[in-house]
Amino acid sequence: VNTAAHTSLHAAAAAANSNAAAATNKTKMFKKFDPAEAVSSRSQVKSSVVRGIRAALVEQYPLIEDVIDEILPKKDISMAKCQNHVNILCAAQEPLFFQQRDGPWYPTLRLVHRRKSCFATSTWQTDAGAIRFVLGGANIMCPGFTSEDGALDHDLPKGSPVVIGAHGKKHAMAVGQVLMGRDAVREVNKGHCVENLHFLGDGLWQAEKLD
Repeated sequence: VNTAAHTSLHAAAAAANSNAAAATNKTKMFKKFDPAEAVSSRSQVKSSVVRGIRAALVEQYPLIEDVIDEILPKKDISMAKCQNHVNILCAAQEPLFFQQRDGPWYPTLRLVHRRKSCFATSTWQTDAGAIRFVLGGANIMCPGFTSEDGALDHDLPKGSPVVIGAHGKKHAMAVGQVLMGRDAVREVNKGHCVENLHFLGDGLWQAEKLD
């Protein structure tokens, strides 16, 4: 047995278990999201702040650059502050992106469905068998991506946003946070590798406007 490889695999497995525990302990952002209860304040965003957010979004999602002015116009941009230090960025009261504390910006599924190509390099695909679990709010396990119908086309670092598609489906079904990078997912092939933050049918999906 290759001792170094064996040690590396055990380390990766331990990291996967740690990630799974962290994901389990972290509050689900939007599974039971109710704007009337969760939103503590709403305010217009200053143009200087919007410029900073635009720059951050283009850095995170380079393919969005050509349409960023359409997605985030100069006027009517607001921020909803919610429980658990979650911020939701809105244009004309429609939720477009969310973040927790000062973390990365995650797109809402409604935006992803309209602008699929903008998030193409931040997308992983599960097999069809994972769909019912993901739509129930479950975190996503490695075998869903490493099976024959899964796909890890892009190497996304741990902690980054990821859009979750499914084999045979046109539209994405969830948005999450990477808990294990692509190489680790393939090597370990067990445990949770994506934390499911926002999925079709959850409270954020149902909140078409935050007015």
